[in-house]
Amino acid sequence: MKKRQLSVAMIGIAALMAACSMESPVSEESEPVDGSNGGANDGEFTVGFSISTMNNPFFVTLEEGAKAKATELGLEMISVDAQDDNAKQINDVEDLIQRGVDLILVNPTDSSAVAAAIEAANAADIPVITVDRAADSGEVVTHIASDNIAGGEMAGELLLELVGEGATVAELEGIPGSSAARERGEGFNNVADGNLHVAAKQTANFDRAEGLAVMENILQSNPDIAGVFAHNDEMALGALEAVSAIGRDDIVVVGFDATDDAVNSVESGGLAGTVAQQPTLIGEEALEAAFSVLSGEEIDDFIPVELKLVQQ
Repeated sequence: MKKRQLSVAMIGIAALMAACSMESPVSEESEPVDGSNGGANDGEFTVGFSISTMNNPFFVTLEEGAKAKATELGLEMISVDAQDDNAKQINDVEDLIQRGVDLILVNPTDSSAVAAAIEAANAADIPVITVDRAADSGEVVTHIASDNIAGGEMAGELLLELVGEGATVAELEGIPGSSAARERGEGFNNVADGNLHVAAKQTANFDRAEGLAVMENILQSNPDIAGVFAHNDEMALGALEAVSAIGRDDIVVVGFDATDDAVNSVESGGLAGTVAQQPTLIGEEALEAAFSVLSGEEIDDFIPVELKLVQQ
């Protein structure tokens, strides 16, 4: 009787083993890395994104575009806000390195100061991509941005057309040391030199409140100002507030970035125009480039994002 029971038990075990051997060796959680269904890597890669400041609508929109594209591509993205502080950005990047991210996107607070952060990533063999603002040194796989020089020229040509040759104008400059400020200023002055009298150039650090304060000071010492070019829309909107406060609605103000507030101002007859940088597209292109690099593909050293002029 015991032999019969043992024999039945052995048959049951054999049947169970046979059934198990017919199952796939791949677990249900394993999926092919083919980019289908919007999840090419299923979280296999993590991208760190150090953003200069989230206190600027342009960069908020840029980060949103990057985040949406990361989800589509199946990449995990960790965003950190440098709050326009060079030292904090360096610390943020070092923290991303310690967290073991696979690639780092950097939107520099300062093109020179950011070199220390990029070099730290280089030493850790983590590829780096710069976004919107370039870095003066350090090894970067690619740079993704609009052509800021061309954009500055577009703004200068619009201002020249509206105020006329020889008119007195002012230039509100962005954060000193940032590539965006240097390049937008270069483009603007390519047009202004010999055609416009730039009576004042002052930095307002890409900030609306500073743009207001700086413009108030410029108006006191240069009452004949006919136009203003600001390196970004936040400063342009601040300048517009200053000229409106003293009833100088005849002063033409041109910005750069085409943020929602700026476009609304153009449509309502406030700003004369703004150069559209398309921040959502910049964020999307940044994550597309990151995905390509992590997939082992070769990409160009510079990936330009198209500009367009928004005007009345």
